[in-house]
Amino acid sequence: MSALHPSIPACTIAERTIGGGAPAFVVAEIGVNHDGDVRKALELIDVAVEGGADAVKFQVFRAAELASAQARTAGYQRKAAGRSQREMLAKLELSDDDLCLVRAHCDTRKVMFLATPFSVPDVRRLVGLDVAAFKTSSADLNHFPLLAAIARVGRPMIVSTGASTACEIADAVAALRGWNATDRLVLLHCVSRYPTPIGDANLRTIGVMRTMFDLPIGYSDHTLSTYVGGWAVSAGACVLEKHITLDHQDVGPDHEMSLDPAEFAAYVAIVRETEQALGQARIGMTAREAEVRRVARKSIVAVEALRAGESLTAEKLTFKRPGTGIAPNELDRLLGRRLTRDIPPDAVITWDMVR
Repeated sequence: MSALHPSIPACTIAERTIGGGAPAFVVAEIGVNHDGDVRKALELIDVAVEGGADAVKFQVFRAAELASAQARTAGYQRKAAGRSQREMLAKLELSDDDLCLVRAHCDTRKVMFLATPFSVPDVRRLVGLDVAAFKTSSADLNHFPLLAAIARVGRPMIVSTGASTACEIADAVAALRGWNATDRLVLLHCVSRYPTPIGDANLRTIGVMRTMFDLPIGYSDHTLSTYVGGWAVSAGACVLEKHITLDHQDVGPDHEMSLDPAEFAAYVAIVRETEQALGQARIGMTAREAEVRRVARKSIVAVEALRAGESLTAEKLTFKRPGTGIAPNELDRLLGRRLTRDIPPDAVITWDMVR
């Protein structure tokens, strides 16, 4: 587990440190993969917890408020049935009562409840549910009325940036800074392609965004890989968002590009192993290397039997393991000194043997 690093931007969500070298905050994106069935939503919470998620996230909306009758589905959504977005989304809503059950189950399972609102009324719904943090969709990066409404609540914000230009991201950050929200803001690098091919992940963007905005940066991962989360952590991601499903074959819009329970557990395990491998940003020997150092390094050793008073020359000396005597880089300091005692062949030379 990495120690906190003061040079890395950080904020907190429900007393959990995000960034600053803390372990990555892994969000299981349940989204609409409950297919409008609250029982499935509760089961997905259980699966996320068992897989090691730090938080679960839902999408909270009313279809009639989110999409006009003319809004058509994207290509990846068409398996979900319905010619219009509104028709599709209406099947994926959770009622206010359902959301109360979801919130209570998160408390029971001791996992953080996050959600994405799509309208100002959705923000009010989530305030009533005491959401720990708001996550905004990439599509709403320029929806300043929504961002302002969330900022006014005073809760942490996780803002996705997919399908956006650098100028659009900068404009959103500037607006959030004006609303005094940047001390509780995390940006997510995101590629709005479902699923995202590995070659489009562009994980180096994480470091670029951190330098550009001086904010904690995470990654909204739409790849099908269980490894990309670990790679994103290596690139500096402090938050990971990954879709989770009970069954890839379900007909909702996001199931196909989500991870099933076993895949999600593997994803989190790889993230944690990556963090262990990254360790601390420092140069120098660890305590566990000391034994190997003693055994594997070399010392200056007598080639032949030497007598007390004899002057040491290069021809009388060689270099052999173990590294418990005078190190080879000290040879120049040793040459010309006289022995204080007789030395047998193959003896490791130490400073108390010479004057």
